[in-house]
Order: sequence, then C-alpha cells, then structure tokens
Amino acid sequence: MDILNDTICRQLILEAGKMMGMAYAPYSGFKVGAALLTASREIYTGCNIENAAFSPTVCAERTAFFKAISEGEREFAAIAIIGGKDGIPTGYTAPCGVCRQVMAEFCSPQDFYVILARSEGDYRKYRLEELFPLGFSPENLKKD
Repeated sequence: MDILNDTICRQLILEAGKMMGMAYAPYSGFKVGAALLTASREIYTGCNIENAAFSPTVCAERTAFFKAISEGEREFAAIAIIGGKDGIPTGYTAPCGVCRQVMAEFCSPQDFYVILARSEGDYRKYRLEELFPLGFSPENLKKD
C-alpha cells in the first residue's frame, strides 16, 4: 500500500487544518497548520506562532518537526501544510526557505513529500527536491 495514498493525504490535511485553528498570528493574521508523517506512520502537528519582535516567530512546519525530533523521531515521509489569512485557506501555502532547510536536514529530498492543501480534496504533492533544488544538506559536509 502506498504510504501517501489519498486517504493518508486527506488525514494529514485534516490534522493540519485543526492546527491552523490553533495558530497564534495576531500580527499577520496568516494562520498555518502542519501535520508531519513519520516513516513509522506517527503524526506530529504544529502551527505558526508569531512574536511582536518577528524574528522569534516560528512556522507551523518547524513546530511539527521540532516536536517530532524532540521525541526521538528521525525518519519522515511527508508533511501537509494548509494556511490562509484569518484562517481561511485561499491558495496553496508553501514552506518558507528556513523550513525547507530544516526539512533538508532530516529528510531525503528525493523521498520526502510536501503536500500543499487548500482543503482535504484540493491538494498538490511535491517531492522536497522540487521545492528546494540544490539545497544544502548534511551531504555537503561529508568528506570525499
């Protein structure tokens, strides 16, 4: 069975949508939720958390990753992301560059999927390598 079949994608999007409702975004009003699927099929969720000083703000994707990593997870299959102004999804919300860099630290760009969703039935699935071509990863630091 395909680990990322339509049923799994919809489940991840549903969980991400719930987290969008938990976002703390009083400054931008742009709320984002994420649901991260591990290789062992566990789901970790996150939402964006803004800060008045802006640079301490953390994205939903990194929240989900850091929760999973802090619990000992190191292998990931996919992440679903949904977001929009005032919590209303109107377009596909792609991860920022910092989140893509975090994904590249822990995920195979060829095997990790990023699901961008407007709803459970309206989503697009990309490999990380499509969203982050020529990304810097731990492979760059290995000696030949």
